[in-house]
Amino acid sequence: MFSKGLLGYLPANILQGIVGFASLMAFTRILTPTDYGAYVLALGVSSIAYTLVFTWMESAMARFYPAERNSDPHAPLLYGTLYRLFAVIAVLFLALLAAGAALWPTHAANEQTLKFTIAVGLAANAPRSLVKLAQEQRRSVGRVREASSIDMAMTGGGFLLSLGFAFLGLKGASPLAGLGVMALLIMPFVVREDWSRAWRGQFSAKAAKAYSQYGYPISLSLIMTIVLYTVDRFMIAHFLTEADAGAYHAGFSIASRVIDVLFIWFGAAGVPAMIHALENGGQMGLKAEARRQITLMALVLFPAVAGVISVAQPLSGVLIGEGLRGRALSITPLVTMGALLAGMNNGYFLLSFTLAKKTRLLVMAMMIPAAVNIALNWILIPRLGLTGAACAYLASFVIGIAAAWALGQKAQPMPIPALELAKIAGAATLMAAVLGLIPPLGVALDLMIKPALGVMIYGGLAYGLDLGGARGFADKLLCKFPFGQKLTMGEP
Repeated sequence: MFSKGLLGYLPANILQGIVGFASLMAFTRILTPTDYGAYVLALGVSSIAYTLVFTWMESAMARFYPAERNSDPHAPLLYGTLYRLFAVIAVLFLALLAAGAALWPTHAANEQTLKFTIAVGLAANAPRSLVKLAQEQRRSVGRVREASSIDMAMTGGGFLLSLGFAFLGLKGASPLAGLGVMALLIMPFVVREDWSRAWRGQFSAKAAKAYSQYGYPISLSLIMTIVLYTVDRFMIAHFLTEADAGAYHAGFSIASRVIDVLFIWFGAAGVPAMIHALENGGQMGLKAEARRQITLMALVLFPAVAGVISVAQPLSGVLIGEGLRGRALSITPLVTMGALLAGMNNGYFLLSFTLAKKTRLLVMAMMIPAAVNIALNWILIPRLGLTGAACAYLASFVIGIAAAWALGQKAQPMPIPALELAKIAGAATLMAAVLGLIPPLGVALDLMIKPALGVMIYGGLAYGLDLGGARGFADKLLCKFPFGQKLTMGEP
């Protein structure tokens, strides 16, 4: 199931990476630094609102549907309950948004721009969540092609619409409007199957309570995650300027985009596989699957981090507009390392609590790094500027992983193959050291030569040291070709 998911979700995650970089390249040039800063702040507000109001229902769909479909493939209790809850909550949310927008006083032009951008981002949340509910159902039972198609439509279509809105003058609201309108456009095609199930299903107060008790702690923990990702932008805007917040976000994006996309890819395939391993193979099956997944994550992510740091300077020259580039580049190494630790925490260590259905501990595990992040930002930003925010981000996830591992012992302990992870980290570090010896050759040559050389260096180390079983995998792959069969048998 894990391997099928990795292959099936690969196109969607490649597209996410391409669109992520294209968005950074486009919007840091089309928008002014102030408008881009308004977009960053609105993104933070809308993300917190989305997580607080809608995400718990998506989590319940992902966790409960695989079990409830065993008794009835249409899961009428789940659908009848969740979709009726969604309808009521969405109407109340949009009504509250309309009232808030009408009552929010604005005076200066930049305040009006920020108000409009936030309102657009919040309004887009409801259609996006309805599409996401359908996607989570398909992902939970291994309908990889359909789940991946939804993702690709939202990512690619949303980006194209965002560009159109930017040229029409929507300024910082453009990226948020693109996603919301794209969700509305594909909704009739994506959610048709789910609407019929919801219509036939019945609402159950008992089921609603069970879903909320499981899902809402996940939402709260994700809010803590968003705090870790966004509070620094607001504090930068407070202590410095909105343009500095935009520069920090641009640097954060270039540093974390590749890493985040890879972790999303692993998570889309890995979480359902772990649930399946636990429910069908018990503790032994889960531990074997968990070891396999974290080793493969490290095998891919550790060298990816080293590679991003090595090519950060030429990459920023291509992706980030000149007005934001210098400040953005200064934080790249710290934020890239922080993105790695954040992904390991969210994509592996925090699964202890969702697998054990002890999601209240999940909230506690995220409150610790969130509180540390806020405190460190308050101390470091006035003293070190953007570098202080990046240091706070990295330090908070060092503490976050330690907290998640310690609390996870009370839920579902996750194995840590320490020796194998250390070997992989050593190989990635050696690769980065060699790349660091190469003098600047120009943007184009740096972006062509360094990644290719890094792949060769790391690939040779992975094969020679048999990192994560790489040698056996490579030999098996080579055997599919005539020349490979001769090589693996030792023939000249």
